[in-house]
Amino acid sequence: MSRDAEWDPAQYGRYGDERSRPFAELVGRLHGLEPRSVVDLGCGSGELTATLAERWPEAVIEGRDSSPDMIAAAKAHEIPGRLSFAVGDVAAWRPHDPVDLLISNAVLHWVPEHFELLPQWAGALAPGGRLAFQVPGNFDEPSHTLLRALCRSPRWKGRVGHMMPPSPVLTPAGYLDLLARHGYAVDAWETTYAQILHGDDPVLEWVKGSTLRPILTELDAAETEEFLDAYRRRLNEAYPAATYGTVFPFRRVFVVARRNAP
Repeated sequence: MSRDAEWDPAQYGRYGDERSRPFAELVGRLHGLEPRSVVDLGCGSGELTATLAERWPEAVIEGRDSSPDMIAAAKAHEIPGRLSFAVGDVAAWRPHDPVDLLISNAVLHWVPEHFELLPQWAGALAPGGRLAFQVPGNFDEPSHTLLRALCRSPRWKGRVGHMMPPSPVLTPAGYLDLLARHGYAVDAWETTYAQILHGDDPVLEWVKGSTLRPILTELDAAETEEFLDAYRRRLNEAYPAATYGTVFPFRRVFVVARRNAP
């Protein structure tokens, strides 16, 4: 999770099923891996990390996240001696020993220096180990372009105009090149989920759990209400509701890098 925003596990988990799909797709690509040591960087509230303990019962798994609230929620999933969670900045993480699987789910877009970190993390892998991560790739979609324009509008540029920079992630080919240049075997791909969200203002509720968090921490209560009202109107026009729900296309970028045995 972002190192600068305060995170609400309940809000983030409101669309838990939809948010868990990319994690399942990422883990499903780890064919033939039987790790003994696993680190989940940006583990959030721990539910998905706990599924790794079920998948690999012989593994010792550590989860790290910068949000104390998320880690407090994750503690409920701990298994003594097998699964543990701790507060920590993912950018400052360094391994004590080589790791069989280093996984990071929907986190690295919050870490501007992750392009430099990824080769270092891959270097922390044991021979045959994997670095697996996924990031959102929807920064040019209306949910983000409308928010970026609103932040930079005359009304808000003095308060949050510095927020919402251009896309902080690479394409699949960009990540493949970054890691393959360091000698890793890389599998990189993208998936666009045509998600159907339900309820009132569902796209707004979705981004409240992630993209909006850092912006709202800059605003007071009255400003927040005004900002959300303006953003809500724009979102409802860009993502009209149908009788079956609201379609919200969401692109994700996936990477699995393997360190070859010596």
